[in-house]
Amino acid sequence: MKSEFITAISALAAEKNLPKETVLEAVEMALASAYKKDNLAQANVVVKIHPEDGNIKVFTAKTVVEEIEDDKIEMTLDEARRIKPDALMGELIMFDATPANAGRIAAQTAKQVVLQRLREAEREVVFDEYSGKEGDIVSGVVQRLEGRNVIIDLGRAEALLPPPEQSRTEHYRAAQRLKVLVVEVQKAAKGPQVIVSRAHRDLLKRLFELEVPEIFRGIVEIKSIAREAGYRSKVAVWSRQEGVDPVGACVGMRGIRIQNIVNELNGERIDVVVWDPEASRFVANALSPAQVVSVMTHETVSDEGARANTAEVVVPDRQLSLAIGKEGQNARLAAKLTGWRIDIKSQSAYEEELAAQGLTLEQVQAQAREDALQRAREAAEKETEAKRVAAELAAAASARPLTPEEEIALEYARKEQEAAAATAAPEPLAPAATIAEQAAPAAGGPARPTIRFAEELVRPPLEVLKPGEKRRGPPGRRDDEAGRQLPKKKKGGARRILPEDEDEDVDLTDMEDINW
Repeated sequence: MKSEFITAISALAAEKNLPKETVLEAVEMALASAYKKDNLAQANVVVKIHPEDGNIKVFTAKTVVEEIEDDKIEMTLDEARRIKPDALMGELIMFDATPANAGRIAAQTAKQVVLQRLREAEREVVFDEYSGKEGDIVSGVVQRLEGRNVIIDLGRAEALLPPPEQSRTEHYRAAQRLKVLVVEVQKAAKGPQVIVSRAHRDLLKRLFELEVPEIFRGIVEIKSIAREAGYRSKVAVWSRQEGVDPVGACVGMRGIRIQNIVNELNGERIDVVVWDPEASRFVANALSPAQVVSVMTHETVSDEGARANTAEVVVPDRQLSLAIGKEGQNARLAAKLTGWRIDIKSQSAYEEELAAQGLTLEQVQAQAREDALQRAREAAEKETEAKRVAAELAAAASARPLTPEEEIALEYARKEQEAAAATAAPEPLAPAATIAEQAAPAAGGPARPTIRFAEELVRPPLEVLKPGEKRRGPPGRRDDEAGRQLPKKKKGGARRILPEDEDEDVDLTDMEDINW
């Protein structure tokens, strides 16, 4: 039967959301500290609490040594073997030292130690819980504002939203509910400190995973994200499944999906573009909504080995300001999204430069297309070579000696295939005459194989009839001498209609012999 002490420990564990074993361990350590302060100051005290009835046992432990320096914690091997015959050097020998007033001592001196141990255990549980959530999105409520820092209540812990992780256009107030990204979890003197963010680009990625099922399932993949928190973001998406529109999946019917994300980010503009393995097309898509005339990419490698990728983009004159964006925001986000340095020029200015060099825009565009095709061919060759190497490695890995179980399985499968091939299509037996005719070769040459049907092998052909025997049709069919089908006779003969005033004479002479 459980005592009140065990019931109180169970209630405390449920209140603190801690395992019962953790609470029992904390109480045991607290009671050991209390007993050492009271009666056993120099002894090595160990306290054990029975998890069922709550009985408290106090033990003092002594170590078996050769020479005793402190008799309160050490003992010789001879003394240890009087208590335990199989004692060894260095072993701990336990002695029961439970005082008579154990309950009163526990109630008076162990309270603060128990609370301290429970706080430490609770902090460890919270740290373990949120350290595994780094990079995930959580929901919380703004609790208070401390200067420029925002304290958010996550339920079991408090999170800190520092100024660098705040969106510039957002104004926070108490009791406001927010979705934040867990960036880091640190151990501090007052417990675990959770750092969250509202400006991180992974927050946008997690919001897309919550709102778009295709992204959560992996059908649509987010390739890259460029974000200026509070103002504008660009997201490059790509579909892994043929027939799925990645942009349409992210936008949703009537824009409901993207609108939910915009509302969560307090009106931040989001551009969703299609990712493309070809750099020129990807750059053109990244500059959306501006229209692009042509894109020329240049890849250079410095002496130090650093690669510098530059994309020269030509846009119509009326689209130049749209391509650059307000304060260069559109071009800046496109460069972050693609990883390329983008130079934007108007079409008229670029044609003037080409005219000074004696070239036309069509020639440059044709050369750019050839370069793009060459890069695509090289990428395809590299991919083919990588697949070939992977296939060779897989074949080499699979070329190992078979185990006895695998050999038995292969032999059994081979025998099954042979039996199935033998019984799959048995040849029907043919009449003796037919076999003889097939066996006899024709005069003047070798015998030729003839094609025969199953009906001919099972029964004689229809053309083989006895002399004077007519060919019979199906039941109910009548043919004349010319072979034409005659109309079918009706049973009962022709129907005769009698006038109303005329009665048909019935001959009853033949009915006299009937025995009525």
